[in-house]
Amino acid sequence: MTTTPPPDERGDWQAYHVFYAASTRPFLLQCARPLVAELTRDGLLSGYFFINYWLEGPHIRLRLRPSSPGAAPEVAERATLAIAGFLRRRPALYEVKDGFLAELYNTLFELEYPGGERDRYTDAAGRMRLRPNNSFSPEPYEPEYGKYGGPAGVELAEWHFQRSSDLVIDAAAGMNLHLRTVLLGVAAQLMMTMSACLLSDEAVLLEFLDRYHEFWNAAFTGTNFTARDGYDRAYGSMDTALPRRFRDIRRAVAGSATERLPGFLGGWAEHCLELRARVGELASNGDLVFRSWDGARELPVTDPGRALPMLASPYTHMTNNRLSVSVRDEAYLSYVLARALREPQPSAAP
Repeated sequence: MTTTPPPDERGDWQAYHVFYAASTRPFLLQCARPLVAELTRDGLLSGYFFINYWLEGPHIRLRLRPSSPGAAPEVAERATLAIAGFLRRRPALYEVKDGFLAELYNTLFELEYPGGERDRYTDAAGRMRLRPNNSFSPEPYEPEYGKYGGPAGVELAEWHFQRSSDLVIDAAAGMNLHLRTVLLGVAAQLMMTMSACLLSDEAVLLEFLDRYHEFWNAAFTGTNFTARDGYDRAYGSMDTALPRRFRDIRRAVAGSATERLPGFLGGWAEHCLELRARVGELASNGDLVFRSWDGARELPVTDPGRALPMLASPYTHMTNNRLSVSVRDEAYLSYVLARALREPQPSAAP
């Protein structure tokens, strides 16, 4: 069984953690986008993506893959100059020291780092240490092999993450994502499209949405960061076209008619269908090996019908992460989409 991708001439991934307690939009549009374009133009870059993260304070993790080992020093130098220059020109003014965000990050910290591994991230009071705002540092790139199915699965995820990053940066440039209604509308449409592409069977899709909701809701039980209260009332006030929109997206995807989808959804659907095909190929070839939640054993998955629901969750979450959708809203959106999918179709007129 082959579990590693074929060797190539690319350099190793570089990771930069940029601590920026503000909207990510300025960094993405004024730093990351021009930096990636310049490196690509000059033949120095073979891939990139970004995620948002909270450990030691809110920050953006920008990952860059040099086109060759020889290109690595130039990529590192240009990235360092670009990030430092941006932070001088456009510093974030907010400090995460107390209030809602500080409590949220400490709750995440306690959930994800319950054991001794948390010691290197805590201060004298036992709370998560915060890095200085408007600072950055190169850090080791640590791919999550267990979550994405081993080296071959991570290679596929990195390819997908670049497309997801491009999509979100383009949306930040052309849409008012700072408005909550716009942000949730975009996230809902992307979730509908990706889930319809990856999980064509309605029962499997409903199970995925229900499990996705329960995961994010249960993870924060006992906190005030998710809340089921008001879900039904909020759903009732939403656009009544939502169930129809979901059905239309599923029909277009099932009929390979992605050109019928409006705006950016068509290209996203084409990408997600290709992603589905690549996952299926890796699974069928025996190239996907996950790890159990406790890390105690390997879980080879050779059935695409098992692999796709397993990967749909982190794929969906990371797109929402790039959009800066909160965990509360992820729980809400998955509930709303499952309910929309359950809505009976209107009877045809006699």
